[in-house]
Amino acid sequence: MSKQDVIEVEGIVREAMPNATFKVELLSEDRNTGKLVPNGHVIAAHISGKLRTNFIRILPGDKVTMEMSPYDLSKGRITWRSK
Repeated sequence: MSKQDVIEVEGIVREAMPNATFKVELLSEDRNTGKLVPNGHVIAAHISGKLRTNFIRILPGDKVTMEMSPYDLSKGRITWRSK
């Protein structure tokens, strides 16, 4: 895996913290129903520059798409906000 490769995951924002960082709980697919359900893993994530420049608001409870580095799975970057 190269340095430019990222892992894309979905999650739900659980807590807003200072400096545009958030605690995000990761979602995984349920084997029986096929729906996304929280799996209990919580990571720290910050907003990407594109979301910052366009003043996209992210609130607790929002569903987001994140990029995570394969080297540090405890941090991520929020790249998209779903409704």
